[in-house]
Amino acid sequence: MKKGILSPQSKNLLLLFGSILLIWVIVRIFPFRLDLTEEKRYSLHPSSIAALKALDGPVEVEILLTGQLPGGMRRLQRSIEETIRTFNAYSPYKISFYYEDPLNLPADIREDYIVGLAEYGINPTNLFITEDGGQKTRLIFPGVVVRNETYETGALLLQGERGMGPDEKLNHSIENLEYELIQAIRKISTEKEFSIGMTIGKGEMEEDEGFGIVEALVDFHEVFKIPLEQATKPEDLDPFDIVIVSGPKESFSDKEIYILDQYLMKGGNLIFLIDAMDYDLDKAGGDGTVALPLEHGLDQLLFRYGIRVNRDLIQDLNFGYYPVVAGYFGDEEQIVPLPWPFYIAAGRMAKHPITKGLDQVMFRFSSSLDTVKADGITKTPLIFGSEVSRKLNAPVRIAFEDMAKEPDIEAFGLSNLPLLYLLEGQFNSLFRNRFLPDGVDRSTYQEMSNGGRVLVAGTGKLFKSQKSFLDGNPLPIGEDPFNNTQYANRTLLHNAVNYLLEPDGIMATRTKTLQIRSLNKLKVREEKTKWQALNILGPVAFFIVIGLIWSYLRKRKFA
Repeated sequence: MKKGILSPQSKNLLLLFGSILLIWVIVRIFPFRLDLTEEKRYSLHPSSIAALKALDGPVEVEILLTGQLPGGMRRLQRSIEETIRTFNAYSPYKISFYYEDPLNLPADIREDYIVGLAEYGINPTNLFITEDGGQKTRLIFPGVVVRNETYETGALLLQGERGMGPDEKLNHSIENLEYELIQAIRKISTEKEFSIGMTIGKGEMEEDEGFGIVEALVDFHEVFKIPLEQATKPEDLDPFDIVIVSGPKESFSDKEIYILDQYLMKGGNLIFLIDAMDYDLDKAGGDGTVALPLEHGLDQLLFRYGIRVNRDLIQDLNFGYYPVVAGYFGDEEQIVPLPWPFYIAAGRMAKHPITKGLDQVMFRFSSSLDTVKADGITKTPLIFGSEVSRKLNAPVRIAFEDMAKEPDIEAFGLSNLPLLYLLEGQFNSLFRNRFLPDGVDRSTYQEMSNGGRVLVAGTGKLFKSQKSFLDGNPLPIGEDPFNNTQYANRTLLHNAVNYLLEPDGIMATRTKTLQIRSLNKLKVREEKTKWQALNILGPVAFFIVIGLIWSYLRKRKFA
């Protein structure tokens, strides 16, 4: 009898290789990924996957966080790499990455390159490293540069609220990696989909001519100025996905209010940045000036939507500074920073996609906000003042000389005053059960909204630029011209706009939470020897047992 060409062992080996090959083919034809982590840290939001699948070419990511790093920063570095690899798994085109330390570039290009990174918001961070028994410092750039064949942009990845500990800030940065990286990729690869309108004609443009909002949004959206007095019907606002009313100084007519109201009823989104008080800061020197209520005609509209901007001003001892001339040295002005409680450096944020992990936001001359009954409306406070605040009811004295005195702490007895509200739900029209303004088309009137959201702040300066002392040009939103401090107003505007446009879109990735699982240090110290022995001797003992069992079975089979 002829023996088989292949022995049983060879057949088993071929069967194993055949099975592996078949699985590989199936996976190539029907790719899939399994995320077995509790927080789904390797899963992407559907909006991120859609953005990746829409790519029309390869993308290159330059990771700037490199070199000798402590454990926490290495964790952030690995997470950046893992996120890019996950992106690549869903993209029809390759998303590659490499590491580059800007400080190791040739001297002739290094300075210009670092200046270019600063334009993307990526500034160096001083890192303390323990080495050879001592502490050393080195500069790191915790960000990435993303580019395709045509465009390039950058993203700062180490972010967090002021007051967060190092571990909290690192964990928050890792939670936000998907959002920051996908935003950068969308910026260089996506056509502008949405249009943002800013009303003009009521004194809204007095301070910066709209530069701050335009500069912040123009890379992502189409931005237009809307002369509302020229609008004849609500449909004139239909081309705009968001309309911003920022600091009007004059009163709106009934027809203009009707147009804004019906724009919201038909699913539009509104941002109201309202100055409830009128003042002239140029007169705050000497005996000072007085802030009086400002009539803009929007009180009833906001009241119907569930919010009231009070006729007062908030002072907060977590304040910013205002530059004043303290005297002259020869013919040169001596400018000093004056503590200015009317400038609120707000750092208490709600755990909401718009404000989660946001750094301090500057509110200049902000009025308090109260909610009122409005059926069907969810009112979410997003940003709060500190624990030492007070409200000054109209009329309010504004004088620089008052700030030369030590503040009375006991007078600042209010805490956590809400400074920014988000309103969502089904809105009732202001004109429900009321006469409509003359000259409007009654056939298109709508009593209830079918979507739309409203954002309200008690200051018209939230998204307005300040001017540079050097050349008088407007600066990016949130940049303090005197203290070289960058507040997060610009980021807040981006987040608010993205949420109003697509609340279930890319902004939803900011809700991802990764739990910090710290080791119990006492337990580690007490059980250190046991676990060391188990990890060293356990594998050895396991293979010895397997070997003995294998030897016993062979002897029994061939006995």
